[in-house]
Amino acid sequence: MADPIEAHYTPDGDDWAVTVKGRGQTLTGRAPGLIAARDRADQLVEQLAPEETGRRTVVHLLNGDAVDFTTAYLTARLSRTEEPPVEPEAADEKQPPAPATTADGPARAARPTPTPRPRPTPAPEEEPASSGN
Repeated sequence: MADPIEAHYTPDGDDWAVTVKGRGQTLTGRAPGLIAARDRADQLVEQLAPEETGRRTVVHLLNGDAVDFTTAYLTARLSRTEEPPVEPEAADEKQPPAPATTADGPARAARPTPTPRPRPTPAPEEEPASSGN
């Protein structure tokens, strides 16, 4: 089994620095954003070991931790920076939803869950007056 290649990511302002180490070599690169930095790391790995296409083991590290990198990368991939385009809807094309049915016939509309009433708080007990003797 071949030694893994390590890709180290370091934030640098709005950019990311990438250092790829392996096979006795070190290559560096920069990219705007973590997703682009991950793509840049793939390019550097290809330069480092072109003969091992599809069989390379690459460990991606952020602050020396693969879990930190995975968390940051997936957060970047899954977060949206722009709203998806809204499709215009024609009023005549929109149809009301079909009524729900069950095996016993039409389903009844769900009733809202009632809010519980506040319980009265008991009045504090008064202490018996002392006779002052």
